[in-house]
Amino acid sequence: MDTLVLWDIDLTLVDYTGIGRKWYAEALAKVVGKELAHLPTFPGRTERSLAKELLKEHGEAHDDEHVERILAELEAIGLAARPALPTLGRALDGAPEILAALGSREGVVQSLVTGNLASLADCKLAAFDLARHVDLSIGGYGAISEHRHDLVEAAMAQASAKHGVTFAPKSVVVIGDTPMDVAAGRHHGTVTVGVATGRHSADQLADSGADVVLPNLADTPAVLAALLR
Repeated sequence: MDTLVLWDIDLTLVDYTGIGRKWYAEALAKVVGKELAHLPTFPGRTERSLAKELLKEHGEAHDDEHVERILAELEAIGLAARPALPTLGRALDGAPEILAALGSREGVVQSLVTGNLASLADCKLAAFDLARHVDLSIGGYGAISEHRHDLVEAAMAQASAKHGVTFAPKSVVVIGDTPMDVAAGRHHGTVTVGVATGRHSADQLADSGADVVLPNLADTPAVLAALLR
């Protein structure tokens, strides 16, 4: 195996703008019986980090036990919404094409580093037939830690264990739309690629230290060359 490509999901591959607020409001109401009065900032965050902040800002206990209750309810809400997901979001331009192109390359392993829970990551990608291109079993997901760099570490370790090789940092490409994605990859010395399809500009991604900044994923040959340089 030559290259491990680790994708962010939201606003990198797909756009489900607004769905996070709805799901967290429902989870909060179900678990503690309160209306949403404070919405955490989502970009680059993990579900564990978001759930902890949500509980804390609503005056609730925010230890692991209570965080797990929010995460479990969030998962239930997301899974129940699975049939409707194709109507609630969209695949971003070029996402299906670049995933398929990388999937056809010998020596390339694709997985995820995403703040989403594993089951919801599957749902969000499967809604647009994208999940089949990535190995979901070796991803780094948002229940693991509040800190995104821990997700990168988990994905690298699982990929190495599954394939019986050690993926050196410079053979790992971390791709996302926020400076937090970039920082998580840089923490482990990986190649980092910022995609300006979210709430951060190309200049902001470059300033965060991304090795490569792309305006979007629409130009498949150019994206492929940037990722496998």
